[in-house]
Amino acid sequence: MAKIAYILLCHKDPAAVIAQAEMLTAAGDCISIHFDRRADPAHFRQIKTALAGNPNVCFAKRRIKCGWGEWSLVEATLLAVEAAVRAFPRATHFYMLSGDCAAIKSARYAHDFLDADDVDYIESFDFFESDWIKTGMKEERLIYRHFFNERKNKRLFDASFHLQRRLGLSREIPRDIQVQIGSQWWCLRRRTIEWILDFTRQRRDVMRFFRTTWIPDETFFQTLVRHIVPEAEIRARTLTFLMFTDYGMPQTFYNDHYDLLLSQDFLFARKISPEATELKTRLAALYADDAAEFKISNEGRSLFKFLTGRGRIGRRFASRFWETESTLGRHRELMIIVCKKWHVAKRLLQQIRQVTNVPATEYLFNEEGTDLPDLGGIQASLGKRTRHRRALMRMLFDYHDTDRMIVCMDPGNLDLLEDFSGDRSTTRLLEIQCTFTDAYLVGHAMRVGLAGEQTSRETLERLLPTIRGETTFESDKIRDADFEFHYIMRETDTDEENAVPISKFLSIGHEQALSIARTDHLFAD
Repeated sequence: MAKIAYILLCHKDPAAVIAQAEMLTAAGDCISIHFDRRADPAHFRQIKTALAGNPNVCFAKRRIKCGWGEWSLVEATLLAVEAAVRAFPRATHFYMLSGDCAAIKSARYAHDFLDADDVDYIESFDFFESDWIKTGMKEERLIYRHFFNERKNKRLFDASFHLQRRLGLSREIPRDIQVQIGSQWWCLRRRTIEWILDFTRQRRDVMRFFRTTWIPDETFFQTLVRHIVPEAEIRARTLTFLMFTDYGMPQTFYNDHYDLLLSQDFLFARKISPEATELKTRLAALYADDAAEFKISNEGRSLFKFLTGRGRIGRRFASRFWETESTLGRHRELMIIVCKKWHVAKRLLQQIRQVTNVPATEYLFNEEGTDLPDLGGIQASLGKRTRHRRALMRMLFDYHDTDRMIVCMDPGNLDLLEDFSGDRSTTRLLEIQCTFTDAYLVGHAMRVGLAGEQTSRETLERLLPTIRGETTFESDKIRDADFEFHYIMRETDTDEENAVPISKFLSIGHEQALSIARTDHLFAD
């Protein structure tokens, strides 16, 4: 009978990780956990303490800092796999999971399913011939070396890529390797896993190659399995049910998706919303139910495509995803820096990034050229961003794989501030109140089109009181809105005084907040 060793990569929500591990091992299976080293150390200690007495749980020998698109995700997977191979000699299958996954069948059903066919389940399609990659880089993922993370160091990522291309520094793919691509959510037999581990020790040239490819978790295992396993023993599919919206983002499942999920021809599903507590409870009970029966209709993806397609062309049988999921999520925290002097907010944001490593975006609703990832077109213009503001913000949360994020907004965006503050998520505002010299206000008038190079001095002097009054009025309106979490730092206050609102805004200690308040030349024009 099949015995599954689950390979869990996770970085948050220790209570959910503990519950997931206890549920899966209670049915006689095993789990090997890699908890991201970037995460809170106290959360890892909590997980280890809670699961210390469970013989069916092990941990990766070494924890590493993981980043989306990096080799680190493959390395973390290999570390967890090696630990599982050593700890669980009776495990017959190894199944990749994330903290957002949940079983949608019973343990008995999963074991019977794997016993029925002696094969590996992994999406594995020809990298160059298939259309698995819809947008963005394709060949460039492989033939150039990628040393930086696109999401965290986009400028360096782009600069390195363009420099290599300009200098003709492309490289060859190892000659005996036919690169494959597919989902990272696989289920492999023990023999296959052992072959892969042997391969990693013997073929250092292939390992060096994949270490600097872009998004190797979609190519590494997929390529190696095809290289070492006969084609007849591979099923090019995943056993984890996932769907993508028409903007290329993973569809999230909620409490009312229970019946839909059970009818799909898969063993697990992702992504399950952190708020879907009822769904998680029902699925956990189902996993332990040996008598449960399942009627497989497998219509989920085609139904989803049909319903969203009607919305796209105007025949509205179903709401678009940004309307049905109108909240950012109760578990999420959106932090907004509000400042009329955009350069001041940007300087502060840069320092916050360095101190806290929280994902941050500059004036996305005010500047067309704000550095944003490709989100399927919704980010293409200020009009689209504003119309679909919550969808855009949800997609940024998903893109950065985070529950905390910082953005900058102009104090004139009161409607946006009120909208986000009315969401079920937690919204915090840090208003930076600056002093405005006449020279700055004149420059501001020119930037927004109130004045030009030929505007007379007399006209400018008449405009200045109005512009200055407008900045005061905007600040008063924000104060009158009575936001629940509204903190104010002032140019006229000392660094020690400004550290207090920064500490509350970011939920960090005083020393960290003080280092942010001391940002060099923060208020200089």
